[in-house]
Amino acid sequence: MASAALPLPISPPSLQCRHPTTLPPKTPPKPPTIRSRLSLLCRHGQPHQALHLFDSIPRPTTVLWNAIIIGFICNNMPIDALLFYARMRASPFPKFDSYTFSSTLKACAQARSLKLGKAIHCHLLRSHFGSSRIVYNSLLNMYSTCLSEAPYPDIDYEFNNCDLVRRVFDTMRKRNVVAWNTMISWYVKTERLVESFKVFRTMMRMGIRPSPVTFVNVFPAVWRMNDYDNANVLYGLVVKLGSDYVDDLFVVSSAIFMYAELGGVDFAREIFDRCLERNTEVWNTMIGGYVQNNCPIEAIDIFVQLMESEQFVLDDVTFLSALTAISQSQWSELGRQLHAYILKRSTILQIVILNAIIVMYSRCGSIGTSFKVFSNMSERDVVTWNTMVSAFVQNGLDDEGLMLVFEMQKQGFMVDSITLTALLSLASNLRSQEIGKQTHAYLIRHGIRFEGMDSYLIDMYAKSGLITTAQQLFEENCDYDKDDATWNAMLAGYVQNGLNEEGFALFRKMIEQKVMPNAVTLASILPACNPMGTIGLGKQIHGFAIRSFLNRNVFVGTALLDMYSKSGAITYAENVFAETLEKNSVTYTTMILSYGQHGMGERALSLFHSMLEAGIQPDSVTFIAILSACSYAGLVDEGLRIFQSMEQEYKIQPSAEHYCCVADMLGRVGRVVEAYEFVKGLGEDGNTLGIWGSLLGACRIHGEFELGKVVANKLFEIEKGSSLTGYHVLLSNMYAAEGNWDNVDRVRKGMRQKGLMKEAGCSWVEVAGRVNSFMSRDHKHPQCTEIYQMLDELALEMKDAGYRPCLNLQIGGISASEE
Repeated sequence: MASAALPLPISPPSLQCRHPTTLPPKTPPKPPTIRSRLSLLCRHGQPHQALHLFDSIPRPTTVLWNAIIIGFICNNMPIDALLFYARMRASPFPKFDSYTFSSTLKACAQARSLKLGKAIHCHLLRSHFGSSRIVYNSLLNMYSTCLSEAPYPDIDYEFNNCDLVRRVFDTMRKRNVVAWNTMISWYVKTERLVESFKVFRTMMRMGIRPSPVTFVNVFPAVWRMNDYDNANVLYGLVVKLGSDYVDDLFVVSSAIFMYAELGGVDFAREIFDRCLERNTEVWNTMIGGYVQNNCPIEAIDIFVQLMESEQFVLDDVTFLSALTAISQSQWSELGRQLHAYILKRSTILQIVILNAIIVMYSRCGSIGTSFKVFSNMSERDVVTWNTMVSAFVQNGLDDEGLMLVFEMQKQGFMVDSITLTALLSLASNLRSQEIGKQTHAYLIRHGIRFEGMDSYLIDMYAKSGLITTAQQLFEENCDYDKDDATWNAMLAGYVQNGLNEEGFALFRKMIEQKVMPNAVTLASILPACNPMGTIGLGKQIHGFAIRSFLNRNVFVGTALLDMYSKSGAITYAENVFAETLEKNSVTYTTMILSYGQHGMGERALSLFHSMLEAGIQPDSVTFIAILSACSYAGLVDEGLRIFQSMEQEYKIQPSAEHYCCVADMLGRVGRVVEAYEFVKGLGEDGNTLGIWGSLLGACRIHGEFELGKVVANKLFEIEKGSSLTGYHVLLSNMYAAEGNWDNVDRVRKGMRQKGLMKEAGCSWVEVAGRVNSFMSRDHKHPQCTEIYQMLDELALEMKDAGYRPCLNLQIGGISASEE
């Protein structure tokens, strides 16, 4: 048993004795070469240690010189590499080879130094160095990298006449796929997209097999040209070339991005799903593709899958895309969860991530949380300040935005085009001529111009009431310099200032100038149709929208149904609503308001519930519309239930407009005392003219004269300094209905002393394409005599039919016939 533990002999003993064998001696490991030691030091981020070792060598070879140059380049130290090349040139011993020139040219490209790159090229030509594909490929890379950066003052960018990259390419006797890839990339960088695709086709015709990098370079040319057909051709070629191409992660990521840019996000998803092995970049590209195509729910779904996989490292790009998707969907709860996850994952957050978090909370309506994140940031850049200023402006906090700009300047940050855009927007919102003019003056003093600046300025001046200044700015630009936004801003300015005829004249001029109106143009001009008193113009614009395939745009559709509704054509409005495929909260709100104005409360309620079932969240304006509809139709109980759900279910704080709707709703059905108690219970929130004015109207209609006097006193207390006349007239009418003529005279005398005059009402009718306007006691109409004769005849017919005027509501001093 003991022998079992002994090792078995390798061969029989007899053989071992006859033929003694000796194991070959172990070869001692070779000492590392100088080159390998230099390379190892560089790989470990110690190029200066490698240089110290190099300096101890008496006569270093070219290979060692090259090793140091490459080491500096690998450590992103191109200037040191170029200085070492200069030292090499001054040394008498080494000879330059292909790798010397290739690596030095790469250093020039890394340093973005065209001047040094040209100097190396000259040295290469003077040395009569033989042609080498490695060197020529490096030359191509150097020129394409340096020339695609910011323009140099001594270079004329006439690529068609003097293209240095193309000239180097044409001098190459033999070109491999690397050279072709560089040329494709160069043409894409310089926006010569057709030429880049031509180079690709020439390469294929010459039998050069493309590499995965070829497709990565040519894909951008296709999506920038919006060429979906050639995108399919290229990806078909990728599939044909096999798995080495289809499964290459760079190709996969580029293909997903290409189809996302072309709007083919479904096909991009197919490529993503077929990818067997994914990295973080592929996931990020798919999430970003959904975000770019405004598909936030799908983007969030992919992000959740990525988190659940736990196989990939989430980077800043991942979080930026996810935060943007949450901003688009306004999913505030998920936003808070993601914010918490990011905080747990990293104690120090990058500024770019914090900026995205500020935007996310702002878009979700949590502007207070946005400002809290902003305030807690230890470090801010100009983007941070601009983000917070824009967030304030977009959420209607214009004063806060303005104060933050002042603070930004005090902190030493220079305002830029983004800041100035926000300033112009808040000046428009505040209707502030002073802020707008100061911002415009700053732009002029500093010579700042940015895309869309003219349209922002025109919009600001128009909304501030300086329509003449806006018109001057518009006319200063030559017609061919005006973009769609500039035309639209001027057109909207005319309409907003009641200059509807000028708006239509500009619309016609726009068409004459061959500027194709877009959805914004039509949405801006349609509101001008109602004050013009003609539905015919609206129908013509509707026809234009149909011919231009703009009628199904959500903004055009909303403007159309608003126009038809205000023109009394509720059936047309319903048809437009039905044909609008993409409906948002504004579309539903406008249709609900239309039903309410036409006394169709039941339909308004039904549509409100349909809106909720469709998953569209109502906003504060929606509640004003549905409460108004309930008020007009006398649906008090339903209206009160909706008002209560507004704060309880939808977390929307009621405003004065909502309170006014409830007071009007109760007052219309005679529950005047209940309306008064409701308004009185609001405290300071209820001290607005609209709420108490609605209550006064209810008191007059339902004969609550004593309560009406109390309400009137409250109204006059609130409206001190105001020049409104309507409530004085209401009180006067109420006294007249009571027969209290002394008080009627007192109220009207007070109006005269204050210089208050009731604005005369106006009505109009369109006959044979012409709008006829009428005002009380108007004698300007050319057929005035015939019109009053017809009115007298109608009055006699009404009297014969048994109608009697309500004389108890007449105003003192005005006869019943004049009424």
